[in-house]
Amino acid sequence: MEIAGASALVTGGASGLGLATASRLAAAGAHVVIIDLPTSPGAERAQDIGGTFVPADVTDPAQVAAAVAAAGEHGPLRVVVNCAGIAPPAKVLDREGDPTDLAHFERIVRVNLVGTYNVIAQAAAAIARTDPAPDGDRGVIVNTASVAAFDGQIGQPAYSASKGGVHAMTLPIARELARYGIRVCTIAPGIMETPMLAGLPEAAQQSLGQQVPYPARLGRPDEYASLVLEIVRNGYLNGETIRLDGAIRMAPK
Repeated sequence: MEIAGASALVTGGASGLGLATASRLAAAGAHVVIIDLPTSPGAERAQDIGGTFVPADVTDPAQVAAAVAAAGEHGPLRVVVNCAGIAPPAKVLDREGDPTDLAHFERIVRVNLVGTYNVIAQAAAAIARTDPAPDGDRGVIVNTASVAAFDGQIGQPAYSASKGGVHAMTLPIARELARYGIRVCTIAPGIMETPMLAGLPEAAQQSLGQQVPYPARLGRPDEYASLVLEIVRNGYLNGETIRLDGAIRMAPK
């Protein structure tokens, strides 16, 4: 699908995978609307790429609907990329052997899974009402899962469940939205150079990278962004979750 002249929406676009994707889409000719929290540097990042920043909580239908409407003001909304997410670890039982506070599990699932679904629903409703592009596509939605959806580690039950849910809903949503000419895919990144990992000592980052079979390094945000663009441009990719992980399979811990 042609990106130039279209509008794109990227959640979590103020940093990491989202920022790399927003930058790539803008360079390809899209007007990018970044969704991120009000406390994020989203306004500055949007200005850097000639886009628009809409502060929003991805779990809030009204706020997301406002961002979708803002995207539609700059051209037909064709591309939606869900990168917003959180990953605080917690085991099922704490050090005393008591259950971890349920609110922790609920918060991660709400942001990562419910938030992704909310953005899909709000954006799909708008895309379905637009005229199709010359190639027949009305739009492409790309979600972010994780290798933790398939081989989650100790301390990741909530994160793995949330990302497993993103993977699991990809195919049924792709099947449903096919009638509107909307494709849906998901990327499951491995160990990536995100702001969270950037705070680790260099030795720790190298150690993590050496766990990857090949190439033995951390994944780069631009490699994620490159895959997003390939999904958008390749009209036969649909309903698929693609691992982007250098062939790593995570150990239990």
